[in-house]
Amino acid sequence: MDNKLIKMEELIKELNKYAYEYYAKDSPTISDAQYDKKYDELRKIEEESGVVLPYSPTARVGDVTLPEFKKYTHKGRLWSLDKAQSLEEIIEWHNRNVKFIEEYNSSSEEKLPKLKYIITKKFDGLTINCTYDENGILITSATRGTGVTGEDVTMQARTIKTLPLKIDNFSTIEVHGEAIMTREAFEAYNSTATVPLKNLRNGAAGALRNLNVKETARRNLSAFFYDVGYNQGEPFKTYKEMMDFLIEMNFPVDRYIKECTTIAEIEKEIEYIKEIRSDLNYDIDGIVIAIDDIKTRELLGYTIKFPKWAIAFKFEAEEATTKLLKVEWNVGRSGRVTPTALLEPVELAGVTVKRATLNNMDDIERKGVKIGSNVLIRRSNDVIPEIMGVSENNPDEQEIEAPKVCPSCGSELVQDGVHYFCENTLSCKPQMVKSIVHFGSREAMNIEGFSEKTAEQLFEKLDIKAITDLYKLKKEELLQLEKFGDKKAQNLLDSIEKSKNPELASFIYALGIPNVGKKTAQDIAKKFKTLDGITNASFEELISIQDVGEIVANSVLEFFKEDKIIDSIKELLQVGVTPHYVEEEIVENEFIGKTIVVTGSLENFSRSEIKDKIQSLGAKVSGSVSKKTDYVLVGKEPGSKYDKALELGVKIITEDEFNKKIKN
Repeated sequence: MDNKLIKMEELIKELNKYAYEYYAKDSPTISDAQYDKKYDELRKIEEESGVVLPYSPTARVGDVTLPEFKKYTHKGRLWSLDKAQSLEEIIEWHNRNVKFIEEYNSSSEEKLPKLKYIITKKFDGLTINCTYDENGILITSATRGTGVTGEDVTMQARTIKTLPLKIDNFSTIEVHGEAIMTREAFEAYNSTATVPLKNLRNGAAGALRNLNVKETARRNLSAFFYDVGYNQGEPFKTYKEMMDFLIEMNFPVDRYIKECTTIAEIEKEIEYIKEIRSDLNYDIDGIVIAIDDIKTRELLGYTIKFPKWAIAFKFEAEEATTKLLKVEWNVGRSGRVTPTALLEPVELAGVTVKRATLNNMDDIERKGVKIGSNVLIRRSNDVIPEIMGVSENNPDEQEIEAPKVCPSCGSELVQDGVHYFCENTLSCKPQMVKSIVHFGSREAMNIEGFSEKTAEQLFEKLDIKAITDLYKLKKEELLQLEKFGDKKAQNLLDSIEKSKNPELASFIYALGIPNVGKKTAQDIAKKFKTLDGITNASFEELISIQDVGEIVANSVLEFFKEDKIIDSIKELLQVGVTPHYVEEEIVENEFIGKTIVVTGSLENFSRSEIKDKIQSLGAKVSGSVSKKTDYVLVGKEPGSKYDKALELGVKIITEDEFNKKIKN
């Protein structure tokens, strides 16, 4: 073999290994500069020799626009799955499987094993079928299409950095996977896109079915593989064995692969996946339940449309299409006027949705939304749904006009960037009411019994126009309010008096500084320890605080530059409000100063509770594992962070071990 070809093979093998470590395992073993140096060396040899091997990393992306999609006939059929949306339907399917095995085993000498199911996530993207020849080289990638024939998207699929271009297998096989777009890739693409993508699924499908391969590459697709559909080599005995093969061949495989033997176990896993669904970096629309034993599968066979040995449990839709009826403009605590879409009621994720977020006029114009449009809405993390874009235009549509005056007080609005603001801070009801409610909230000044209804009455009936007016209230004034008797009035006055001695972090949070939440307020208080220190802080001092960036630092500086803010703070101090810093008393423990990553589901802590607990021990909570991580706290069904901890040799502790350590 030519020396240049030998060197090319060596470099390709190295570069593909490094790419797998970087993209699939998120655990690079060389620096970007070292990788680039080897990549450039490979390209130089290819240019000199005029040879580019089909599995070379340089062949992944080309500035190519294809004339059309060619048809591809799959070697093995890609089946759809029968669907269940209730546990009862899964029980019926399970009972049919049990009956089949019992009848078969009663009349056959060679017995089938006891039923075991493998549960995996059902990814919401676009199915791809990747064919590798007898030398292990990727020769074709195609869409599902009819299940018998699909479209050849080999050039597009090559842009998926985790897709192996060559594997250590020496028989022709077809591997099935799902091309997906992560939320991170989706947001990055939309931040610069002229026409934003509507959702992750459309982003992935549109990328693979784009004749412009460079555009496909821009969308930075990922993939998960889960099946071998055609295999000329040694047959697999179980599905688990098949999945292990895919992992061994360096295919990106989701590590959630759960074995179950009972309906109770299946139900438990359904609830678990439902719970973590909104935290995933990609979309899933259910789980797949498949029989593990391949012989049992073969004997069960297929219907005209589905395999009998697998079923998909579908979650309730988190996306729906409905009509935009009207846009309502609302004033927030900061005076910002934001649009809310009023919708034709539609069922979404088990609830009836009538309203959705529209963010601002820039968002409205980018998405092309108009009154009367049929719009695609998405609901996630149990928050108000967001309009993703227009699904269909209607002839009776009307343009959405930007507001000129405040919808509450009628004051002329001021535009600042993409937002509109009402600057009438003294008599604009929503601003004052929301500011008072925020000031008195539990995480701020903790004024008990202080509701939005009370704040509205204080504004309307007692002419409360400033936070300091709260500390001048008299009982006879409160008795004028609706549903206020002697006891309720006195309790509120006592609570207001008690609030005069807040912790510094609570006071800073209560002031309502833009971009400063409770955690940031705590970090700022810890840094400066006095109110004077914070009001006179420099940009350099603020940005030196961990997790405080330029936006937050500038927000704090601009806030304390305003004379009316400083005057308001002086008035609060004059009426007896005395914010103070409480030094944290941390009992000596082995976690002080350590960095801890949490993965999996914990029995005794929610995510926020374990975060608070770790921070109370003087440790830092991190979202990713690196060589600087001291501990990885592992719960039920840990994810890729657990795998990475093993690879890096980071100390792993269970929840029980953690509890014992903090008790000691």
